[in-house]
Amino acid sequence: MGFSQALSGLNAAATNLEVIGNNIANSQTVGFKGGRTLFSDVFAEANTALGTRVSDVQQDFTTGTLESTGRNLDLAISGEGFFRMVQNDQVVYSRNGQLTIDSDGYFTNAQGAHLTGFAPGGAGGSPIELQLGSGGLPAQATTSVGMAMNLDARAVAVDRLTVPFDAADETTYSYSHNATIYDSQGNAHSSTLYFTKTADNAWEVKMSRGTEVAPETGTLTFDTNGILVGTAGLGSFTYAPGGGVSNMDMSLDLTDATQFATEFDPNAVDQDGYTSGNLVGVLIDDSGNIVGNYANQQTQVLGTILLAKFTSPEGLRPIGDNAWSETGDSGQPLLGLAGTGVLGSLEAGVVESSNVDLTKELVNLIIAQRNYQANTQTIKVQDEVLQAAVNL
Repeated sequence: MGFSQALSGLNAAATNLEVIGNNIANSQTVGFKGGRTLFSDVFAEANTALGTRVSDVQQDFTTGTLESTGRNLDLAISGEGFFRMVQNDQVVYSRNGQLTIDSDGYFTNAQGAHLTGFAPGGAGGSPIELQLGSGGLPAQATTSVGMAMNLDARAVAVDRLTVPFDAADETTYSYSHNATIYDSQGNAHSSTLYFTKTADNAWEVKMSRGTEVAPETGTLTFDTNGILVGTAGLGSFTYAPGGGVSNMDMSLDLTDATQFATEFDPNAVDQDGYTSGNLVGVLIDDSGNIVGNYANQQTQVLGTILLAKFTSPEGLRPIGDNAWSETGDSGQPLLGLAGTGVLGSLEAGVVESSNVDLTKELVNLIIAQRNYQANTQTIKVQDEVLQAAVNL
């Protein structure tokens, strides 16, 4: 029976050598997870030892070292999640985040698998294959203008009963400040905000577009400490630019205005309009948001990467190309956003290296080789015993 035990040992040792060799071969493979061979003994019904067998090749899903690449589309997961991808109409999972954008705008890996996630504002819905649109960011008309400032309490009040407002006459208002606003087609317009002290702690607000003064008038009211306590008429300033664009209707946000005895001190105007712009770059934040940067200095979330988590990742079936598929042993995936639960966060500009410890595997290789040689020695000894019996 010694031959059987030795042969089982040789077969098991050969499998172990294959697993170790595969670990060593993939020690530089991004996202690779090493394996280890598990053995169990074999007994017959008569409690006779029959050798050994490979009971399982277990995958090790500990996280590899994160290495910086400086490339925006290189991603690594700091946690237990997997990238969910679609390859040849099959859902697969990977830890390799080396991505590119193909000619159709899909986020793909080297094997052509498409990264999946949620459409903008669609978190919690059905996953989609993430794709950049072919168009740029359309223009948006200004609908709100905001500014923080101090209005000088020492300014001389203007009597509107005797001095009507005239944008061309600086003596008819106290202060002015320029801003740029945009119409529905993205055309920029020069606008001016006018502030006129009309009484103690009371100010008038007017707004113009070029030479066209909006017909509306707003008011600001301050208390004796120079704190803004009331506004009126700031909700709608209207213009009719013509030229085939929509009429403009803007509100003014001046809630941060103060009135102290210091110089008129306006901050930069904050407005929500912009011209159209082409996509010039893409960034991915640690929550998995894909943020598009446009030539008009605007940004927009174009989609959100989702991650998958398995109860038993060791049960996933490796299918090659740094990917795994779901099995009954792995359980169904829990899908969610990066930064939630145990899914982990995303890091851009880095990749997860193989979790294989090369030094340890080389030591394991020597031990496995000795084990294989020991089993061949068992066969040799058994052969000598049989030869001696034949020669009796």
